[in-house]
Amino acid sequence: MYGTEPSGPATYAADVFQAAGAREVLELGAGHGRDALYLARRGFSVQAADFSADGLAQLRERAERSGVGERVTTLVHDVRTPLPLDDHSVDAVFAHMLLCMALSTAEIHAAVAEIGRVLRPGGTFVYTVRHTGDAHYGSGTAHGDDIYEHGGFAVHFFDRALVDSLARGWRLDEVHAFEEGELPRRLWRVTQTLPAWAPGPAAGPGRR
Repeated sequence: MYGTEPSGPATYAADVFQAAGAREVLELGAGHGRDALYLARRGFSVQAADFSADGLAQLRERAERSGVGERVTTLVHDVRTPLPLDDHSVDAVFAHMLLCMALSTAEIHAAVAEIGRVLRPGGTFVYTVRHTGDAHYGSGTAHGDDIYEHGGFAVHFFDRALVDSLARGWRLDEVHAFEEGELPRRLWRVTQTLPAWAPGPAAGPGRR
């Protein structure tokens, strides 16, 4: 759907993660892997998570063909469930347009709490979401909780209050507005970092 070249947010995230000294990156909602493969080519060890086992199988094949198979692992995972990863086990997390899928506000908060749990102190989370300035916001089929459906695809549009609430307990480094696609989709790219002195936002018990 989006081609094979990396997204703009992925190239930005790679620079941010590299500057922070990150080595192990978790990508949530990796799809067919255009961004995961780019991050691997940049030298990161990448764990690519997605709900589609078929998509991840194609990602692994592409990683092998691209010569980065040893730096890419995959994980079948539904973002609405806890991550099967240890506390403080990854250096950075990237998610492009995953959190603005048809998730409730409570599910989004739970997902970000899980991200905070698995990130090491001082780790960085970069994510993108469509926001309430988008042309599709407020139109189509309304499902409540700022979720609107167009053409069978439902989106949770973020307002700034939701972004700010997800950053409680973190350092909110940047909220950058950008456009993507032909509509165009209007998005925010959010960068936030866990304090180096804290174990992260409140979350459920870790898995060890």
